[in-house]
Amino acid sequence: MNAQGSTGSTGSTGSSGTGLRIDRVVTHGVFALDGGEWEVDNNIWVIGDDDEVVVVDAAHDADAIVDAVGDRTVRGVICTHAHNDHVTVAPELAERLDTQIHVHPGDQMLWNQTHPGVEHEDLADGQVFDVAGTRLRVINTPGHSPGSCCLYLPEAKVLLSGDTMFAGGPGATGRSFSDFDTIVESLRSKVLTLPGETEVYTGHGDATSIGDEAPHLEEWIARGY
Repeated sequence: MNAQGSTGSTGSTGSSGTGLRIDRVVTHGVFALDGGEWEVDNNIWVIGDDDEVVVVDAAHDADAIVDAVGDRTVRGVICTHAHNDHVTVAPELAERLDTQIHVHPGDQMLWNQTHPGVEHEDLADGQVFDVAGTRLRVINTPGHSPGSCCLYLPEAKVLLSGDTMFAGGPGATGRSFSDFDTIVESLRSKVLTLPGETEVYTGHGDATSIGDEAPHLEEWIARGY
């Protein structure tokens, strides 16, 4: 698979021999934490077939995500973590798409910063979502935030890494509720142990693969980020 997309539009990628496809929607907005603000482009992933999907992350622009979903049934909006740029429009999507929001309870304090009083379902490590004839498994990977999660589709050989790992290193850990040693342990024990051919679709930026990133873990540890 090779996901493509541009701001406000989608790119599609299919799984050979099945109806499964993964669409990327890229939206632009502001990430705010610890009193700072940064303009960012976010990847949103719409995973499914012609009938049903799950939406991974809910950044900035509900209209672009709703357009990518079309008339398909949405089985859930799954947030890889609760930094504001990944959950901005989650309640709006849940209402417009008649579905539920899923967030790991480890990030409740971050969720409350953006959507205080708004309820969601809790994600759990090992939880499985069935969609379009395939299974999506939740892997809790704390470090970037306590409730950060990756989502693994073994049949498609794809990992949705959120902000846990990017092309070239781990997600940032220099802000509140983050920890470098913790993200390293998550990568070492839960992410980089996956098959090398697994493609990694990230929360921001370009895709990579487990095989491309795994050899560099000790370099990341040595540099400290």
